[in-house]
Amino acid sequence: MPGALEGITIVEFAGIGPGPFTGMMLADHGARVIRIDRPGTAARGTLKFDASLRNREHVEFDLKSDEGRAQARDLLREADGLIEGFRPGVIERLGFGPDVLLEANPRLVVGRMTGWGQNGPMASAAGHDINYIALSGALHTYGREGQKPTPPLNAVGDFGGGGMMLAFGMLAGILSAKSTGKGQVVDCAMVDGAAILSTMFYALHSLGRWVDERGKNILDTGAPFYETYETADGKFVSVGPIEAQFYAEMLEKLGIAGEPDFSQQNERENWPAMKEQLTQIFAQKSRDEWCDLLEGSDVCFAPVLSLAEAPKHPHNVARGTFIEAAGITQPAPAPRFSATPAPPVRPPWS
Repeated sequence: MPGALEGITIVEFAGIGPGPFTGMMLADHGARVIRIDRPGTAARGTLKFDASLRNREHVEFDLKSDEGRAQARDLLREADGLIEGFRPGVIERLGFGPDVLLEANPRLVVGRMTGWGQNGPMASAAGHDINYIALSGALHTYGREGQKPTPPLNAVGDFGGGGMMLAFGMLAGILSAKSTGKGQVVDCAMVDGAAILSTMFYALHSLGRWVDERGKNILDTGAPFYETYETADGKFVSVGPIEAQFYAEMLEKLGIAGEPDFSQQNERENWPAMKEQLTQIFAQKSRDEWCDLLEGSDVCFAPVLSLAEAPKHPHNVARGTFIEAAGITQPAPAPRFSATPAPPVRPPWS
């Protein structure tokens, strides 16, 4: 059965991080994604274990040679989109500027993935996820009270604000091109993406409902009812009963319903004392014992699982959240479509 994006062809200039993630998202759901690698890439074999390169067709062209550029142009004349992640100006110097490409293929969508964007005073500077989310204001919000900002790996810049944002942009551009016949450039900057992922926090701050300091708000570990706690066996659990009825159920199951310190859920002055008591309570049982008591209830509870543990959890097993391809355990394609489910995963260079 074909995927939801069957019939769409994307050319991907080889890169790392957000560009390949965009290609994976589109390829997972049936788009034909042709990745142009440097000559000799397949022979090295190291990328065969990179799950973000799954479901691709791989070709090797030397884009610095006349022959390689001609081969790439042949693909792009028939493609719906291009994914490229070079610094601004690089593809222009290689002869693949948007003006040139759109003249040859007016319906082409040129997806440009960068950290700072195609323009602005920092556009040509080097950077990584940590820098882009820092400039967006997002990094300032990640971390505990009194501690320095803690980057959430590279999930927010590279993959959320970058790769997934570009996948959305590419599809929006392709839909527009199919109705108008006109392609365009999608300028996807990770600093923009990290900023838009923070929309709710900017809104709450403007309303005076978000303190512009780390670890003092409901969602940033400031609240005792939206936290992780260590268990007796040195593992961790997460709780998040923000709503009053869920909070009440947590108190009931923990045996502290009616205690004065917990009577006013949203009184910030009480939060430190509440958190101290909850820390002591959760330290009394193992993680598995807390799972037996709380998992599946309306307490808004889940164990904190490691990368090795998560694929084995019964809920993830039942849903097929993780799959194995070429001996590599990896997340399955998402989201899920009822009529056009994702085709079976093909590993890189399959």
